Amino acid sequence: MTKSLALKVHDDAPVTTPASARIKLSGVPDDRAMLRAAAELTRDLHAPNPRIYWTDMLLSAGIGYAALATTILAPSVLLAVPAGVVAVLALYRASLFIHELTHVKHALLPNFRLGWNLLVGIPILVPSFTYEGVHNLHHARTRYGTVEDPEYLPLALMKPWTLPVFLLAAMLLPVAMLIRFAVLAPLSAMFPKLRRVVVAKYSGLKINPAFERREPEGELRTQWFWQELGASVFSIALLALVATSVIPLRAFGIYLVVIAGVAVINQVRTLVAHLWENDGEPLTVTAQYLDSVNVPTPGFFAYLWAPIGLRYHALHHLLPSLPYHALNEAHRRLSAALEEASAYHKANYPTLRGLMHRLAASTMGAR
Repeated sequence: MTKSLALKVHDDAPVTTPASARIKLSGVPDDRAMLRAAAELTRDLHAPNPRIYWTDMLLSAGIGYAALATTILAPSVLLAVPAGVVAVLALYRASLFIHELTHVKHALLPNFRLGWNLLVGIPILVPSFTYEGVHNLHHARTRYGTVEDPEYLPLALMKPWTLPVFLLAAMLLPVAMLIRFAVLAPLSAMFPKLRRVVVAKYSGLKINPAFERREPEGELRTQWFWQELGASVFSIALLALVATSVIPLRAFGIYLVVIAGVAVINQVRTLVAHLWENDGEPLTVTAQYLDSVNVPTPGFFAYLWAPIGLRYHALHHLLPSLPYHALNEAHRRLSAALEEASAYHKANYPTLRGLMHRLAASTMGAR
């Protein structure tokens, strides 16, 4: 397995990285200067700003639900379609705060997890327990890119049909989550054997099918219980209201399509969050960084497909606890301080299109 350290794309034209520029990820030593600079230059940026978090989340959710209601009530397709697009993009942004919840110290954001779950997580069928305790493992030093990583598959080394299947799974997410919470949750409460399967296989947002989740412990156990109960009550009530025609089938269908749209955009973003070329070997922090992606070039489109700081996914792997609103400043400081030979500059890519082409080309080469 080989690894590209850099890929330059000009004017969105895909460029194939020459073989001479490719190395095995497992052979990459840590760039001590980069790691030291990342720690030292960002010490004052780690405190989350509650005003930014609450304002962003509430505005995103409010716009999303208003647009969803407009889509459902719109008298014509000409109004329904653009309103639906706004609903997908706004709720997508609101949903991505689940990523922040896995890293932030909750004492620094009082009640934010509760508020997010009530306003966003439960209504869109992804309460935060499905990510907390799972995503953290993706950042574990000895797990990243291995079979024990719930969020990693060597997609670039897999067959071309893997990518459409990956996107199809996202389209089916809302239906799968309704089944998870309306059917499997109450049944598993009565049958311990089924419960073990539900916890292990159907209680985490993951892409690695081999990953099995363990029973929650401590505070997460309590959070899991209340969030799962809330999502179960919501799902059962929603299906009951649809079955009794209180909620029209058309409105229910639009809701499912919008949530599926959120999941699909997130899946596309996931496809370019890493280069997906590790073959299962443990990696240094620098190698993990180089297998991850920054798309720092500002632009309106980038803010839509990678909001909440996710344009700096590689930087996030260097500094997982850095709040999303501090990532741009951290990138500015590190870019200015580190010389061009530093590994830091080798994880920066210009466009989503170039990254998607690179991944597709890699899978074609795996045939």
